[in-house]
Amino acid sequence: MSNMPKYKVEHYESKIRRHFNPLIEEQELLVKQFKTDATKRIVSKLSKKMGADKILNAFKIAEEQMKKARQDATTFFRKKVKQDEKKTLTYNVRNSDEISYSDCEEQLREWAKTLVDRELRRRPEGEQLAQLEAVKQKAMDIVYENGDDQAIAKALDSCTKKIGITWVVDTSKIKQIASN
Repeated sequence: MSNMPKYKVEHYESKIRRHFNPLIEEQELLVKQFKTDATKRIVSKLSKKMGADKILNAFKIAEEQMKKARQDATTFFRKKVKQDEKKTLTYNVRNSDEISYSDCEEQLREWAKTLVDRELRRRPEGEQLAQLEAVKQKAMDIVYENGDDQAIAKALDSCTKKIGITWVVDTSKIKQIASN
C-alpha cells in the first residue's frame, strides 16, 4: 500500500464492515439455530456412544435421592429448632470439588457443540458463512494491497458482485431533488 492516508484505510475498513457484518451476522444466526438443534440431538447419542448415559442415569437418581434426603433433613432440623429454642442451625457452603449431574450434562453439551461446529461447516449454511468471511477478508486484503482509490474501488466491486453487493453505485440515474 503506497502512501495511502490512514483515514482512507479506515474508511475502507468501515465500509467493508458495513457491507459484510450484517450478512455475516444473519448467516451466523442461521448456523446458530442449526447448532442448537443439532447439539440437543447429539448429546444423548454422544452420551450413549461414550457410555456416559449409565453414569448420568445413576447420577440423576442419586441426586434426586440426595435432594429428598436434604429436604427431609432440613424439615427434621427445623422442627427440632422450633421445639428447643436453645438450638440453632448452621449453613454449610457447598464444596467446589463436588460435581453435579448438571455439571456432567454441561460437559457433554460442550463436547457436542465441538462436534456440531465441525458438522455445520459442511452444511450449506456453514459453507455460505465461510464464503462470506473469506470474501470479507479478500476485500480487506484488496484495501491493504492497493494504493490507488480507483484500483481499490474496481477490485472491491469485482470481488463483492459475487455475493450481491454493489461497491460502485451508479448515481447518474438518481433523480435530483428540486429545491424551492
